[in-house]
Amino acid sequence: MAKPAFLLACYLLGSLPFGLLAASLKGIDLRKTGSGNIGATNVLRSVGKWPALFTLLGDSLKGAAAVCIARLLGFDAAWQGMAGVCAVLGHNFSIFLKLKGGKGVATSLGVMAALSPLSGVFAVAVWLSVAFITRYSSLAALLAFAALPAVSYFFGASRPVVFTAAALALLIIMRHTGNIKRLIRGDERRIGEKT
Repeated sequence: MAKPAFLLACYLLGSLPFGLLAASLKGIDLRKTGSGNIGATNVLRSVGKWPALFTLLGDSLKGAAAVCIARLLGFDAAWQGMAGVCAVLGHNFSIFLKLKGGKGVATSLGVMAALSPLSGVFAVAVWLSVAFITRYSSLAALLAFAALPAVSYFFGASRPVVFTAAALALLIIMRHTGNIKRLIRGDERRIGEKT
């Protein structure tokens, strides 16, 4: 398979909106509910924990799958990283949702878990710890990914993997600008808080 075509396939894989599917099975249009986001946090608030778990797993697996398929095809770490980033871009700007989508946290975690398992475990541990203490999903994601490039380097990840971690961190921060403003104002919604 030509590499550009494969990257397009990874984008399409990332575009699959698991959150929207999970909510629609309950008769809810997630884009018109809560924050309007298609990620697991809004699914949890708007639909419940089991649909949210389905969304979390689905979104994570599509990121990991992009990397793993690239590896199986013999692509090097740089192309594996690009495959993962394309899956995240698909999630964030889904072709099935008129280039709208989620914030890419779960998909990015899946990418990093496949590229650098220790870095992925670190990111999940930070996210869980911060989320448990503060109950802010956005703050947990921002802190986990802000540290990820340096942590990946510390764990001995290759340069392409560190660059991928940096690219994912940048995407996460860009997609959370509204959350950052709400965190500063003190009106960011907490995990489990109903809309």
